[in-house]
Formats: sequence, structure tokens, C-alpha cells
Amino acid sequence: MTASSLRILLMVCLLACAAPRAFALECIVPAKPGGGMDVTCKMLRKVLQSDAGSEPVKLSYLPGGIGAVAWSSVVSKRRGGPDTLVAFSGGSLLNLAQGKYGKASVDDVRWVAGVGIDYGMIAVRSDAPWHNLRELLQAIRKDPGKTTVGLSGTVGSQDWLKMAMIVGRAGIDPRQFRFVALEGGGDSFAALQAGHVQVISGDASEVAHFIAEGRVRILAVLSEQRLPGPLQVVPTAREQGYDVVWPIIRGFYMSPHVPEAEYRRWVGFFDKAMADPAFERQRSASGLFPFAMTGKPLTDYIAQTVAQYRKQSQELGLVR
Repeated sequence: MTASSLRILLMVCLLACAAPRAFALECIVPAKPGGGMDVTCKMLRKVLQSDAGSEPVKLSYLPGGIGAVAWSSVVSKRRGGPDTLVAFSGGSLLNLAQGKYGKASVDDVRWVAGVGIDYGMIAVRSDAPWHNLRELLQAIRKDPGKTTVGLSGTVGSQDWLKMAMIVGRAGIDPRQFRFVALEGGGDSFAALQAGHVQVISGDASEVAHFIAEGRVRILAVLSEQRLPGPLQVVPTAREQGYDVVWPIIRGFYMSPHVPEAEYRRWVGFFDKAMADPAFERQRSASGLFPFAMTGKPLTDYIAQTVAQYRKQSQELGLVR
């Protein structure tokens, strides 16, 4: 058995110790296939694949309300249990801050693990006439109705905010840019390829497949510095004169009705798994960047982030 196979086998055995029903593990993707939430669950599944090719993680797609349907289902006991994890992102936290999950609170679920950081990006088709943000923004300024931006959610969503902040830095009223609200990154890329939209505001982890096929041109990544790997050649928005940075945490939460012992087992599993170099390699292959936080530290981080998002949203007049 190779060293790599042995590591994978040890991780699967570790999961079996962490949760008695490991091989019935369900990872809920609160969106349609193809977006960042999908990437998060698929990364976990790949990490836990045995060298025999078995897949101990079942993916279940539960789109609706950019995570609201999945959240409600888990909180209300309609879905979830000690063998169910739900993917979340920074967009989930923003929606929570803006009240888009109803009267939901950070304390309504159990936050298990933050497993990586993603970054926002702006993309067009590879045959688009724009090669940088300046050219795109000039076109929007000249004729706002001619260029349609595809994004997940509607006014106030993180994809909307990314674009609104960029056009704002260019001196354009954010209310002028034309957009289409879609359900997740998968829908956004499908709409772009079909020509229904000319631009998408999305996440860097979503683009690897499309870049490899030469179907997408990334105009900017919304990170502090250029990202390593396939996106290294893509300039940041800051480099192009638009000071917009948008990091996106990705991870998992559980039902609040899960027994404490089961929750602690999952926290312990992720603590050990994320310390293994094999996890880092899989995270990198999934287009995510280092971030590892679990249990109470993660819960505190989530609470602080939601409070920050709520304050920013109030300043923009998006919530009272």
C-alpha cells in the first residue's frame, strides 16, 4: 500500500471512529450543482474516498433562497442528524446578517468547521470584448442596459455587493448596473455560456473547470494579492485601481438538535483531518486557500463576521 493510500485509509478509519454512521454521511449542498457550495461538499467527499474508490459521502442538493431552505430544514428537524453536514459560505453569513433567513440567529445551528477561504472574482466569456475591469466598466458606464451581470441572489447578496462595490469605485451608481438573479454559481456559469448574461460575479473556486477548457476569461480576483496556481496570471481588482477585496469562508454546520457528543466527534475529526498534509493538497486542488477553524473558536468567528456584515449592510441601506 502506498503512503498516499495509507493516509486516505487512516482518514476514513478516523471518520468511522468520529461518527458511527460514517458511511451514511450526507453533505447537503444548499444550491444547485456547480457552485462553491458544491465544491465544498465534493472536497470532503474526495478527502474521504478510499483507495478502492468507495464514496462515504452522499451529496444532497437542496437549493432555495441561497441557503435559506436548507437552513430551515435543518433547524426544523425536517432534515439533518448526527450523520448530516451542511455546507456554508460567506454568502450564507451575509444572508443571515441581512435577515434573509427570517428571524434566524447564529445560535440556531452548530458550527462545525471552517475548511478553506475562497475569493470573489469577475468573469466573462473567453470571446468577450473586455480584457480587464477598466474596459468592462467603461462599457457599463456608456450603456448600462447593454451589459447584464449574472449573480447568485439579488440586491444585497454577496455577488451583488462585489459588483456594486467595484462599479462604485469607478464612480458609477450601483443601481445602474443591470443584473440577473440566479440560484448559485452553477446557474451563473450556465447563463454565461449560453449568452444570457455577459458577465458573472462569482467565486474563484468555481472557475477551474471552465479555465481549463478555455471557456472563461477572469478579469479580476478580489484578493489582497494574486492567487497561486491557475489564477496567478489574473490581476487583482486592487492592481487595476479598484480597491475591493472579498474573502469567502467555506465550511460546514450541523443541526442544533444533534447531541453534544456527536457534535464534538465531528469537531475532533476536522481538527485531526485538517492537520494532515493530504487535506491541504485536496483543499488546494479544490481551489480553496488555507483556513482551519472548528468548534467554539469558529462559532465566535461566525458571530463576529455576521455582526460585521450586518453593520456594513446597514451602512449601505440594505437593512434597518
